[in-house]
Amino acid sequence: MRTWKVTRRTEPLGWGSFLLFIMAFGISLAISGFLLFLQGKPGLGGILLLLEGGFGHGYSLEDTFLKAIPIFLCAAGVAVCFRMQVWNIGVEGQYVMGAAGATWVVLTFPDAPMWAMLPAMGIGAMVAGGLWASLPALLRLYAHMNEIISSLMLNYIALVILQRLVYGPWKDPDGAGFPHTMVFPDPAVIGTFLGRIHYGLLACLVCGLGLVFFLKRTRLGFEVTVGGENATAARYAGMPYARLVLFVFVVCGALAGLAGGIETSAVLHRLSMNISVGYGYTAIVVAWLARLRVGRIALFAFLLAGLRVGVENLQLELGVPAAFAGMMEGCILLTVLAAQFFDNYALRRVQAQPAAAGQKGAGA
Repeated sequence: MRTWKVTRRTEPLGWGSFLLFIMAFGISLAISGFLLFLQGKPGLGGILLLLEGGFGHGYSLEDTFLKAIPIFLCAAGVAVCFRMQVWNIGVEGQYVMGAAGATWVVLTFPDAPMWAMLPAMGIGAMVAGGLWASLPALLRLYAHMNEIISSLMLNYIALVILQRLVYGPWKDPDGAGFPHTMVFPDPAVIGTFLGRIHYGLLACLVCGLGLVFFLKRTRLGFEVTVGGENATAARYAGMPYARLVLFVFVVCGALAGLAGGIETSAVLHRLSMNISVGYGYTAIVVAWLARLRVGRIALFAFLLAGLRVGVENLQLELGVPAAFAGMMEGCILLTVLAAQFFDNYALRRVQAQPAAAGQKGAGA
């Protein structure tokens, strides 16, 4: 008698892994089309409209790149934390605080030249994001508080601080009562080089390459990887585990803060409540889908950014609710992660072992 058994693969799938991803992504789109059909919308037509809205022409591709930039930076930071097996869910708050840090520089030094303003904004954004991210790390290390809970709660505190700033001391007196700061002066605005795509894309390239070099070529990067694989072994080897936890949180917060600063400068040109649109939460999905690998993070950041743009198109054309984008992200995450099971394991038919003679006799 033959039966099925789950066995670990001895060799990687290679191109089969890519085919699994395509199949899983197709299944997630089919599920999304079915949900559109249940709402009385055209299922297949809605999916085609979504893909066209996100990837179909030049203007939509520009929008996709603009959304992919902050998602990539946030997801790269998440990947550093997750490599250490510490769970930073507060990326959205760190992103918001980075935007506030960059805005503080603009409001404090409004007459600074561009060569000084933009680097100072980047530093201010990274410092603000990194300091905000250090809070859950310190709470974990010295108060033994679960970092998932503390980092998640800090997201809401960051939004309250943002609200207090744009409704209070930073509110534009000439803004007709709307809650936002003044429009940034020209030296504080990141320029564009390809249509509406701004130079923040180069920051993604630099940060991505720097992160790959750090993780693969430096001792500290090696310690981060070892600390994530086995914290006890890392401590036994004399690695400063507590400092590594604080370090990865700060790096994650700095990258998320930089994303917030770039978004404020290059896209919004001012600080407002519109800065928080869920990029930090999408970054967590991207990091998991990419298995914490920087190259794959770039791919999935672009993919999910395109789906966000496509859902906006569905909202305009079919009246689909905004929550549909989050539902699609969750569907993609579940189907792709389920498919990744077969990267490491396989179902094989094996011959069932017959019951031992002694067992048969005992049963009789």
